[in-house]
Amino acid sequence: MPNNLFTPLQIGSLTLSSRIAMAPLTRNRAGAGNVPQAMNVEYYRQRASAGLIITEGAQISATAVGYPATPGIHSAEQIAGWKQVTDAVHSRSGRIFLQLWHCGRVSHPSLQPDGILPVAPSAIQLAGETFTYQGSQPFVTPRALATADLPAIVADYRKAAQNCVEAGFDGVEIHAANGYLIDQFIRDGSNRRTDAYGGSLENRSRLLLEVTAAVTQIWGAERVGVRFSPINSFNGMHDSDPQKTFDYMAAALNAFDLAYLHGMELDFGPDQPAFDFARFRNCFKGRYMANGGYDQTRASAALASGYADLVAFGALFIANPDLPERFARNAPLNTPDQSTFYGGDEKGYTDYPALS
Repeated sequence: MPNNLFTPLQIGSLTLSSRIAMAPLTRNRAGAGNVPQAMNVEYYRQRASAGLIITEGAQISATAVGYPATPGIHSAEQIAGWKQVTDAVHSRSGRIFLQLWHCGRVSHPSLQPDGILPVAPSAIQLAGETFTYQGSQPFVTPRALATADLPAIVADYRKAAQNCVEAGFDGVEIHAANGYLIDQFIRDGSNRRTDAYGGSLENRSRLLLEVTAAVTQIWGAERVGVRFSPINSFNGMHDSDPQKTFDYMAAALNAFDLAYLHGMELDFGPDQPAFDFARFRNCFKGRYMANGGYDQTRASAALASGYADLVAFGALFIANPDLPERFARNAPLNTPDQSTFYGGDEKGYTDYPALS
């Protein structure tokens, strides 16, 4: 099998040891105050052989929270907790980016300061229920952000990016996927605005580009990635023309010399809509990170063809802390235990065996 997964990759001044990335994976195991704790440090340390780790989403502010026991990057305690994570990864010569996250309407008043409503581009209530500390609760109708509110959202991203410098990260990824706030602005199924942030593709890209500009001012564009999920219907998402929308968004990011564009290529809903990912990828002139059900063979082929520059693995990294070594040795893989993906203790988190 070709070993092109192990070809180093240069991203600005940063050298990645391989093209194997660990995908961002929500695990709901942060400590009190949404602070990374000891078992989180061990979890990331175990996986430091990835060419690049992208952390689980970390909330940029207290109002960005969407789920219980998910870490933030807005308090001094959270920064200190993440510093222990980055120190552990760097002690094993790993590279780690933090994923900047605002959940928008995918939240609940019980998770918000003073029980306020979650925010969104438009006051559209999600169907179904969300998980809270009090158990499952129906989604609420979010508060539509006023035009005047948006500079403060951008400032929260900028401040969170600055906090990542203090926490010792190697870079950041802007989460613009999976039905969270920036994705809610991008897609017309969730954005019914009539101001400068709604309607046309140019307007629906505005928050994405303002956030990207703010974050790259802190890090430099070569240490910033952006994640999209053009066909993912998770969190009630849809768009009237996803190909046109996301081709536009990918091309718009060419204004920045980003570290990479990260494409989540799966739909977690029942139907996989038609979408030309090669066309979408080619709209972006920089490095592309492919993600979505890849195994070693398919990943190697994506690299060999020039389609991808990196490949992100999710569930395989949950179950195989030494995934690159297993790939290199063509060794058997541990099977992920889906019942332990979200919440709990070390079981299904830090107890998967390594080869040695």
